[in-house]
Amino acid sequence: MVEQEYTNDSSGDSDSTFEVINTNGPVQIIRDNGDHSFTLCENDLAAILMSPQLKDTPVVVVSVAGAFRKGKSFLLSFILRYLMNDGSGDWMGPTDEELTGFKWRGGTSRETSGIWMWGQPFIKVNSKTGKKVAVLLMDTQGTFDNQAIVRDSATIFALSTMLSSVQIYNISQQIREDDLQHLHLFTDYGRLVMQGIEETDEYKPFQRLEFLIRDWAFEYEYDLGAEGGKKYLEKTLAVEENQHTELQEVRHHIRNCFEEVGCFLLPYPGRTVASKPTFNGKLQDMESDFVTNLSSLIPYYLGEDRLVSKKIHGEELKGKDLLHYFKAYVKIYQEETLPEPMTMLRATAEANNLSALASAQELYTEKMDEKVGGDHGFLNETDLLSHHAECCEAAEKEFNSTKKMGGPELSKTFMEKLDKFMEDQLQQYIKINESKNIFKSARTPITLFICLFAAYVAHAFLAALYLGPLALLANIVFWVSMATLAAWIGIKYRGDKPEIAEKIDEIAEIIWEQGLTPIYVVAVGLGTAAAVKHAQTMQNQQRGKKRS
Repeated sequence: MVEQEYTNDSSGDSDSTFEVINTNGPVQIIRDNGDHSFTLCENDLAAILMSPQLKDTPVVVVSVAGAFRKGKSFLLSFILRYLMNDGSGDWMGPTDEELTGFKWRGGTSRETSGIWMWGQPFIKVNSKTGKKVAVLLMDTQGTFDNQAIVRDSATIFALSTMLSSVQIYNISQQIREDDLQHLHLFTDYGRLVMQGIEETDEYKPFQRLEFLIRDWAFEYEYDLGAEGGKKYLEKTLAVEENQHTELQEVRHHIRNCFEEVGCFLLPYPGRTVASKPTFNGKLQDMESDFVTNLSSLIPYYLGEDRLVSKKIHGEELKGKDLLHYFKAYVKIYQEETLPEPMTMLRATAEANNLSALASAQELYTEKMDEKVGGDHGFLNETDLLSHHAECCEAAEKEFNSTKKMGGPELSKTFMEKLDKFMEDQLQQYIKINESKNIFKSARTPITLFICLFAAYVAHAFLAALYLGPLALLANIVFWVSMATLAAWIGIKYRGDKPEIAEKIDEIAEIIWEQGLTPIYVVAVGLGTAAAVKHAQTMQNQQRGKKRS
């Protein structure tokens, strides 16, 4: 069972801020709690996937899965060395260099627990497409050890397969039937996805599946490396008439659900590697045959022409998108039983729509900030609403441009969430915009000062006429206005008790609208009438002079 540590709103209705990880080392993204349950370390994962260099970059997710104590972390550390050296001709380094990177060691006890990801992505360019991609390395807990139950192993293997674009299936000696059966759940899921794909679409649910056969001992049948592996895989996945229907279906579906299926045969690394507790990964302690094939294995996986981005429904995933799928898949493994393929499909569809929603929300916010953000001046209401309408149209276009799963009803639900988000954000932008209106911001002190000044003049006038009670009332209004103005200035300066300042603003607004504005309108009207009458008088006088 998998639980989630949420410290943010994952619905897509609000922005989230995560501490940026600045580490060149492994980061645990799914933690084994030790009680047959797992926790998604969402903040640590988001710090990687939402980093500036990764957030909007298509991701290549390389994961190694398989039985425990079969060298998965050891292999990933060599992949790491290859990437750190940019795949240069001497990427393997000196023969006496110790192997560092992901935690690994020999022995019979588990070393990797949960799922780990390297903290820094590797930005590469796919030589076939010319596109920039970010390579992420994922290390998984070994399956079927003496501490895990079947559900634990199935959960880790499932998350690795569903989230990776290059799934390296690490197998010892040869492919057995139960190794293929572990893929059955994903082939059933893949069949459901394929049913919803239009005939014109040419994509498959998963990208690359690579069988890595360790300790291959049958060179007399199939040569070491990728070519021998290809022939061995063709023979292993061949469908024969005497096979059980279930075995035939698994083989058909593996081919149909993955864009590419490959195999690499890797020899035994040597007794020092397998039996010496002091072995520290030096090439000089490995068999030459193993080193030679290892040097060609990593480029086979991650050569510049072999980089495969993670795709869902034919759409490349960026770092920010992958985060939604992690959360969606982790959620469905919270139950005591393993999810059905249909449940996995629904989770994928929801994450797909949620990702489209998040992109549309981000676009709306970016475009609104271009004119109404903190650094921009006051915008009149008509222009603000016009700009909002343009931003809404752009956001809806962005949402609709993404290929979506789950049908029109599910898409409609997320479109309604987008509309609500934009309306809520509009109210916030209106408040931000109003705060930039210098006149409106100064309305409260102006109103209070006018009241103060008017009360002072009234008090002097009434006192001169010996109207004591009225003069006293004017004096009270004067001091109340003075105290209120002083309190408002003090609150604004200190920044405390904002509710009192808001109440004073409301009272000042009422005085302005109900008292000062009508007086101003009447005064302007009287002044205009007087000016017109004066102009008419002057005009009549001019006419009289001309006649005389």
